[in-house]
Amino acid sequence: MRIAGLLLGATALLACNDGARERAAAAQATLEPEVLARMLRASPLPPLPPSPTNPVADDPRAADLGRRLFYDPRASANGELSCASCHDPELDWTDGRDLAQGLGQLEIHTPSIWNAAYNRWQFWDGRADSLWAQAAGPLEHPLEMGATRAGLVAVIADDPDLNRSYTELFGPLPAPISTAGPQLDRAFVNVLQALASFERRIITTETAFDRFVRGLRLGDAEDLAALNAAERAGARLFFGSARCHLCHHGPLFTDFEFHDIRLPRPSASELEPGRHRGIELVLADPLNGSGEFSADRGPTANVNLLYLKQTEHRRGEFKTPGLRNVASTAPYMHRGQFQSLGEVLDHYSTLSDAAPPSHEDAERLLEPLNLSEVEKEQIEAFLKSLSGSPSLHTFGPP
Repeated sequence: MRIAGLLLGATALLACNDGARERAAAAQATLEPEVLARMLRASPLPPLPPSPTNPVADDPRAADLGRRLFYDPRASANGELSCASCHDPELDWTDGRDLAQGLGQLEIHTPSIWNAAYNRWQFWDGRADSLWAQAAGPLEHPLEMGATRAGLVAVIADDPDLNRSYTELFGPLPAPISTAGPQLDRAFVNVLQALASFERRIITTETAFDRFVRGLRLGDAEDLAALNAAERAGARLFFGSARCHLCHHGPLFTDFEFHDIRLPRPSASELEPGRHRGIELVLADPLNGSGEFSADRGPTANVNLLYLKQTEHRRGEFKTPGLRNVASTAPYMHRGQFQSLGEVLDHYSTLSDAAPPSHEDAERLLEPLNLSEVEKEQIEAFLKSLSGSPSLHTFGPP
């Protein structure tokens, strides 16, 4: 009887597997081969890339310290601004503003830090090559937090819990806390690397699109039903004729590169510096991966810096953002030019508001898509399927 039961179970399992294979094959047959291939490459998220220049990147003690510092406003010039003031977890790690507002107003939109650990370059212009180098910018910028290195270290020194956590991880703080010097700089970098250890854990969760792609692979009926008809149609356009995939591809929905997408400019007669200035800044940054504070200055860890060239054609180019959780991070673009996904799609559909090409021989990726209203609604529906559930219990204020 036991053998018979096992045989029946095995037969049922084989039948179930056959059914799943048939469902997967049927679903795949509805998609053009190139669209199917692009979808399969876009999910799931890969493991986090290593961060060889940050020795505490994957140390949970550093992440805990970084989390507490991320929400602590005491080091800012007015004692009121923290990292979370602009990267609010309740707003999907952005601020909901067109332009960033710290101690003063900046001329750039605050990007979300979802999945920032996967980025090859940080900031819209790519002027930092790591999360920890990036963290220095807002902390010390006079219009953002306006912190000083001595003031930041003093906050940690005067707080018994922070002091204990720092000392267990990095050793004693410099004493006395001077206004300048290598020991203070080293302590400042330690703080940056702890912040980066926390931020690299801010990763989006599984989405309806991820479940659908798993269904395409394995044939599970519930997974295949994760996208409705409009979302599936939008996915076919996104990965097909609408050509969104040319810049937004792979699991992060970005090529990690920089482009001039001919957005309306603050001055019609002048190009924004964009990536051109970003390259100059990252190469000169003492906190870059080749600098003295890096845990690995070697060519393998810093291959991106080795081959970085500044050319005039990089003016006006800004980083391609990833699209996971994009529906929750309005407004959009590097100056918050568009208030909704609908406005973004209108821009790409007609280019009626487009600035002239930045150069006579600029790249020609952009052509009017002439999308119908239904097609724009379908692509927007698909973009909304790229949202996962929030994780405030893991990343919210301590």
